Amino acid sequence: MSLERVKVLLFDTFGTVADWRGSIARKGEKLAREKSLPETNWDAFARAWRAGYKPGMAQVQSGERSWTPIDVIHRERLDEILTDIGLDSALGEDERQAMNLWWHQLDPWPDCLPGLARLKQRYLIGTLSNGSIIGLAGMGKRAGLPWDFIFSSDVFKAYKRDAAVYLGAIDLLNLEPAEIMMVAAHNDDLTAARSHGMCTAFIRRPYEYGPDQTSDFEPEEDWDVDCHSMEDLAKALGT
Repeated sequence: MSLERVKVLLFDTFGTVADWRGSIARKGEKLAREKSLPETNWDAFARAWRAGYKPGMAQVQSGERSWTPIDVIHRERLDEILTDIGLDSALGEDERQAMNLWWHQLDPWPDCLPGLARLKQRYLIGTLSNGSIIGLAGMGKRAGLPWDFIFSSDVFKAYKRDAAVYLGAIDLLNLEPAEIMMVAAHNDDLTAARSHGMCTAFIRRPYEYGPDQTSDFEPEEDWDVDCHSMEDLAKALGT
């Protein structure tokens, strides 16, 4: 597919732009020091929290549950984990609400800010994420991510890899699918985007899940671009 036609870059956020595992673990360690909490493996906590994300979305996607925002799914999973690891009585409602906002305060991977700044010089850039609008906006503002716009699951009342998300973005942009590039660290996200005619760029994030990572170490298809960082993507696109 010709990359010369591309006008807009859409970015997956959790894992592709944001280091969710490291961010959540660091915040957990800080909270533990402040609250003198029992010793906890906060890296494992972050991975366990994230592991509840797909089952929660699957209930919505299957129709078992009506539309439920990701912030609600995250909070439900948080309550389960705190019980599982014995911190249920140590953290009250105020602390839990604050913890759930950690997903709005994730740190980007180091290559993202310089890479996105370069890409923004030539392209319109925005998110196409399962995150909430308020969460993605807050994350972007805190980290200085230079988004031109935010497309979130809230906009489409659907989660990736539902066709409604990709087709909805194409419709809102009023562009041909080939004029839009999906950028992600997850092969299945790109598979869905390509099935609707979008260009694709794979960014390798081999440390996203840490020891739990079992896939997405390398491209599983011949994507339009394969790179190791956002800055590599900028180079590949001539910016």
